[in-house]
Amino acid sequence: MRNRYLDLLRFLAIVRVIVYHVTGYATLTLVFPAMSVMFALAGSLMAASLTRSGPAAVGRRLRRLLPSLWVLAVVFVPAMLLSGMALTPRVLLWLFPIADPPANNWGALALSIIWYLRDYLWFVLASPIAFWLFRRAPLLTLLAPYLLLVAIEVGIYPAPPPVLREFGLYFGAWMLGFAHHAGMLRRLSGRVLYPVALALAVGGGAWIVGHPGPRGYDLNDNHLGNALWSAAFILIVLGRAPSEVGWLGRSQLVDRAVTVVNRRALTIYLWHMPFVVALTPLVGVVGWSPRQPVGLAIRVLLVFALVGLVTLAVGWVEDVAARRRPELIPGGAIPSAQPALRADTALPPGGGAADGAGAAEATGERAMVPTQRVAGETASVEINAGGS
Repeated sequence: MRNRYLDLLRFLAIVRVIVYHVTGYATLTLVFPAMSVMFALAGSLMAASLTRSGPAAVGRRLRRLLPSLWVLAVVFVPAMLLSGMALTPRVLLWLFPIADPPANNWGALALSIIWYLRDYLWFVLASPIAFWLFRRAPLLTLLAPYLLLVAIEVGIYPAPPPVLREFGLYFGAWMLGFAHHAGMLRRLSGRVLYPVALALAVGGGAWIVGHPGPRGYDLNDNHLGNALWSAAFILIVLGRAPSEVGWLGRSQLVDRAVTVVNRRALTIYLWHMPFVVALTPLVGVVGWSPRQPVGLAIRVLLVFALVGLVTLAVGWVEDVAARRRPELIPGGAIPSAQPALRADTALPPGGGAADGAGAAEATGERAMVPTQRVAGETASVEINAGGS
């Protein structure tokens, strides 16, 4: 059956990202490094797809990723063009964001989350070669992104192309997803896993304390500290993943919420930041202080409510992209004409990633998108647009 523990991790990550963007609390990045966790889960999913389908998995993954972006672009690109953005060939990057697509002043902030799709596309395109290398030299392939990042951060490789910096920062988490799918993390004994995780956490924590960013000890301002701290977190949460989370099924409300967020994760992520940006001046006008607990709580609730409405309106696009029957609210009852074992409950090969043997391409799995991290970005004290 579907790995509900991984679903729960995705659910927690996407909720944490939204709360972080509303509140800007740097502590949240340390408690739960959501972006790296999402890349790790996506890497595990990609490894399962490559195991089953080979390079054809690349096209399938892109097919499920891009339509939700196009829906967003249909709304915001004309609005940006009408408000002063130049019409150039780079606008086509909104169809396939292999690089940052253009935006005007307000769009650059409201749509800052597009960076994750850019990185995700690069990682998907690189995955067939990376998976081939991983099967032949797993440890070296796992270490390569971290070694690249160390070389960049200590000045051995100064001024690298932006895409290489992103590979150094997050492709290591993607490769840990490969290791999770292969069962390598699960097979590590406690005598190995816990000391390695502790060493990574201590090294990452020391680097973060020694190199604070403009937002203090925020992981998004510290690439090397982010990568090391996140790697330690991933080793624990995936290497010691429980075999089941039976309590989740005993709460129908929570279980359904986890299902809905997993099936609509891309829509939720793409649309939440525009609402965060739009609500920031509004709450000030009506007198809700964005720095006080009540004001923050109201903003969080409003963002979730507005995201819920837009998800009802356009979230079904994710079903169409995954070639599932469109649903207004995912996770409803199974039609009697269908077999009892649905496509989204397939058993992953070897007990690994959540998409399963022969059926995962019809599942609700997709890229979870934590948010924009732009070095040095200081949008405003009330909007934390730089990171997740």
